[in-house]
Amino acid sequence: IHAMLLTHDKFRQFTPRKIADAKAVTEVLICISVDSRQAVDQTVERARAGGIVDPSPKQEYGFMYGRSFEDPDGHIWEVIWMDDEAAKTAMASGKEAARA
Repeated sequence: IHAMLLTHDKFRQFTPRKIADAKAVTEVLICISVDSRQAVDQTVERARAGGIVDPSPKQEYGFMYGRSFEDPDGHIWEVIWMDDEAAKTAMASGKEAARA
Protein backbone atom coordinates (compact mmCIF):
# COMPACT_ATOMS: atom_id res chain seq x y z
CA ILE A 1 0.00 0.00 0.00
CA HIS A 2 1.15 3.51 -0.73
CA ALA A 3 -0.17 6.81 0.57
CA MET A 4 0.40 10.10 -1.22
CA LEU A 5 0.52 13.08 1.10
CA LEU A 6 -0.02 16.19 -1.01
CA THR A 7 -0.26 19.91 -0.45
CA HIS A 8 -3.74 21.31 -0.99
CA ASP A 9 -2.54 23.07 -4.16
CA LYS A 10 -1.32 19.78 -5.63
CA PHE A 11 -4.38 17.84 -4.44
CA ARG A 12 -6.69 20.31 -6.21
CA GLN A 13 -5.20 19.06 -9.49
CA PHE A 14 -6.79 15.63 -8.80
CA THR A 15 -10.34 16.67 -7.83
CA PRO A 16 -12.96 19.21 -8.90
CA ARG A 17 -14.52 19.03 -5.42
CA LYS A 18 -13.90 21.21 -2.39
CA ILE A 19 -11.25 19.77 -0.04
CA ALA A 20 -12.81 18.76 3.26
CA ASP A 21 -11.68 20.35 6.51
CA ALA A 22 -10.75 17.19 8.42
CA LYS A 23 -10.46 19.17 11.65
CA ALA A 24 -14.21 19.87 11.44
CA VAL A 25 -15.59 16.66 9.86
CA THR A 26 -14.53 13.05 9.57
CA GLU A 27 -13.77 12.24 5.96
CA VAL A 28 -12.06 8.85 6.14
CA LEU A 29 -10.81 6.29 8.64
CA ILE A 30 -7.22 5.34 7.92
CA CYS A 31 -5.79 2.31 9.68
CA ILE A 32 -2.40 0.74 9.11
CA SER A 33 -1.24 -2.57 10.51
CA VAL A 34 2.28 -3.12 11.80
CA ASP A 35 4.21 -6.20 12.91
CA SER A 36 4.46 -5.62 16.67
CA ARG A 37 3.30 -3.60 19.65
CA GLN A 38 6.70 -1.91 19.64
CA ALA A 39 6.17 -0.85 16.01
CA VAL A 40 2.83 0.74 17.00
CA ASP A 41 4.57 2.80 19.69
CA GLN A 42 7.53 3.67 17.44
CA THR A 43 5.26 4.87 14.62
CA VAL A 44 3.15 7.08 16.86
CA GLU A 45 6.16 8.40 18.77
CA ARG A 46 7.81 9.40 15.46
CA ALA A 47 4.64 11.28 14.53
CA ARG A 48 4.55 12.97 17.94
CA ALA A 49 8.21 13.99 17.60
CA GLY A 50 7.16 15.86 14.45
CA GLY A 51 4.57 17.81 16.42
CA ILE A 52 1.61 15.61 15.54
CA VAL A 53 -1.26 15.24 18.01
CA ASP A 54 -2.07 11.86 19.61
CA PRO A 55 -5.88 12.31 19.91
CA SER A 56 -6.99 9.05 21.49
CA PRO A 57 -6.02 6.82 24.38
CA LYS A 58 -4.16 3.58 23.69
CA GLN A 59 -6.43 0.72 22.68
CA GLU A 60 -5.53 -2.46 24.57
CA TYR A 61 -7.55 -5.60 23.92
CA GLY A 62 -4.95 -8.29 24.67
CA PHE A 63 -4.98 -9.72 21.14
CA MET A 64 -4.94 -6.21 19.60
CA TYR A 65 -3.05 -3.03 20.48
CA GLY A 66 -3.50 0.32 18.81
CA ARG A 67 -2.75 4.00 19.00
CA SER A 68 -3.53 6.92 16.73
CA PHE A 69 -2.22 10.23 15.53
CA GLU A 70 -3.69 13.22 13.75
CA ASP A 71 -1.92 14.49 10.63
CA PRO A 72 -1.50 18.24 9.93
CA ASP A 73 -4.80 18.36 8.00
CA GLY A 74 -6.71 16.69 10.84
CA HIS A 75 -7.07 13.15 9.45
CA ILE A 76 -6.77 10.49 12.14
CA TRP A 77 -4.48 7.55 11.42
CA GLU A 78 -4.90 4.40 13.50
CA VAL A 79 -1.83 2.17 13.90
CA ILE A 80 -2.59 -1.35 15.10
CA TRP A 81 -0.93 -4.67 15.84
CA MET A 82 -3.01 -7.82 16.12
CA ASP A 83 -2.14 -11.35 17.16
CA ASP A 84 -4.27 -13.17 14.58
CA GLU A 85 -4.41 -16.49 16.45
CA ALA A 86 -5.35 -14.86 19.74
CA ALA A 87 -8.01 -12.78 17.93
CA LYS A 88 -9.52 -15.92 16.41
CA THR A 89 -9.61 -17.57 19.83
CA ALA A 90 -11.19 -14.50 21.44
CA MET A 91 -13.85 -14.25 18.71
CA ALA A 92 -14.57 -17.97 18.91
CA SER A 93 -15.03 -17.83 22.68
CA GLY A 94 -17.28 -14.78 22.29
CA LYS A 95 -19.44 -16.58 19.78
CA GLU A 96 -19.69 -19.59 22.06
CA ALA A 97 -20.66 -17.37 24.96
CA ALA A 98 -23.32 -15.65 22.83
CA ARG A 99 -24.84 -19.05 21.96
CA ALA A 100 -25.07 -20.16 25.60
